[in-house]
Amino acid sequence: MTRAEAISARNLPKDIPLPTESVSRGKRRAVSAIESSFNLDARAKLDALIARMFYTSGIPFNVARNPYFRKAFQFACNNQLGGYTPPNFNKLRTTLLVQERTNVERLLNALKSTWSTKGVSIVSDGWSDAQRRPILNFLAVTEDGPMFLKAINTEGEIKRKEYIAEKMFAIIEEVGPNNVVQVITDNASNCRAAGLMVEQKYSHIFWTPCVVHTLNLALKSICAAKNSSGDAFLEFQWISEVAADASAIKNFIMNHSMRLSMFNDFSKLKFLAIADTRFASTIVMLKRFRAIKENLILMVASEKWNAYREDNQVQAQHVKEKILNDLWYYYETWLEEAPNCQAPHMDEEISDMRNKCFRRYFSGDDLRKIKQQFADFSLFGSGFNSFDSIEDRAHMNAKQWWGIYGNSALELKKLALKLLGQPTSSSCAERNWSTYGFIHSSMRNKFSSFSYLFSFLLRPARAEDLVFVHQNMHLLPRRSEEYYSGPSIMWDVAGDRYELFDGGADFLQQAELTLDEPDLERLLEDLGALDIQGDNGPSSTSVPMDEINNQFI
Repeated sequence: MTRAEAISARNLPKDIPLPTESVSRGKRRAVSAIESSFNLDARAKLDALIARMFYTSGIPFNVARNPYFRKAFQFACNNQLGGYTPPNFNKLRTTLLVQERTNVERLLNALKSTWSTKGVSIVSDGWSDAQRRPILNFLAVTEDGPMFLKAINTEGEIKRKEYIAEKMFAIIEEVGPNNVVQVITDNASNCRAAGLMVEQKYSHIFWTPCVVHTLNLALKSICAAKNSSGDAFLEFQWISEVAADASAIKNFIMNHSMRLSMFNDFSKLKFLAIADTRFASTIVMLKRFRAIKENLILMVASEKWNAYREDNQVQAQHVKEKILNDLWYYYETWLEEAPNCQAPHMDEEISDMRNKCFRRYFSGDDLRKIKQQFADFSLFGSGFNSFDSIEDRAHMNAKQWWGIYGNSALELKKLALKLLGQPTSSSCAERNWSTYGFIHSSMRNKFSSFSYLFSFLLRPARAEDLVFVHQNMHLLPRRSEEYYSGPSIMWDVAGDRYELFDGGADFLQQAELTLDEPDLERLLEDLGALDIQGDNGPSSTSVPMDEINNQFI
């Protein structure tokens, strides 16, 4: 090395300078008294270091809303931990992970203590990660919220009914057979067969197909009928036509910068990208059109739209006519009409299934007693014939009603409270599995000689601990008020993985199975589109907290 090269090397900075620093050795500027008293220079450097950590590690910006990220730095600053060094790689994946697993289990004990009285549903869902490894997930769900139990790597296994049933048996024994009310899966033939095997072994446990998945299949069969000569196609062809019109309107607005700019001026909510392979995503798209109906009408009726003289005037006029046509939109009153609906206690099929349920729970004198109690309940008999009891049936939540008026039939009340607290779909499980992408594909979490987490060959306990902690620490905060307000509002929902356009397909994998939870679905859609100002208070377009407070529990 020449003398000039040596001098040049010595003059290079050892560390890459921060934006707040200067590479030159010139005279430093004077620091004002205000800057000195508030230590603004140090604060700016800390901000720059945190930002650099995000940029160099590819950390999604949404992580900045994580309350634990914020609390960690606040704790360090408030306690003046001079000389503190963050935990290293090995400590994070060993000692601290085991410590957090123990802590999470302790926090979940309060939830587990309610299982014997409130009952619990085992929710199972099959899923494939980014590397297409098949994962079988199990959650325990009560009215107080879901609890993640286990994720099983089924790679190399044939998912026969015996294999799935064996895993279900193990989970049921872990939770306690007497605590389990039902097992919920999708409608796949092997899951159905496994569910029937569960019913054979545990007579009081029911297999329940996911209602949302069932409705999804029914809607797909009705609204996307392939046989153009069939009755279903003739009766429901209008649904496909409405969906095609909505898609054409969306594309017409989205595919031109001027039209898109006009739309953004009139609507805070955005269009959603639709994955064509998902039929339920069409429902999501149409629901979004209902939500922005008034904004679209204002747009096409504005002077900006009338003054628009770009290409394709004919299609622009067609879009305007569709948006202003009231017949193009459906109305809630249509959906509320049910002329052939019967009361549940008068429906023959429901009555047969109810009696079957009674026989699986009770026998002998207990069975006769529970039938007598239900007869009194359905016919306004003894204990259920007071004016308040009859009046409140139409206005009060079913569980609250039984809590007040069910004391004359204690056995029936206990059964009603247990059954009314159970979910009907597995969407509470399916909504969470996309978070595995971060764990499974991360090259930095090498728990074994393989580059993925679920190899389970060398360090299976660590992998299970990480998944257990990760999932339950996303579920537990949803019971706190902090989760619904402030800078960390809904911190684990949406974020950088769920961009409305480029990442629309990923988003719809979560949104498509929430047809039974419209408030939750709308929240997921709107969280990134609305201007939610956590630090400065809610903006005029914020989602009202009283509408979404209980949607994640």
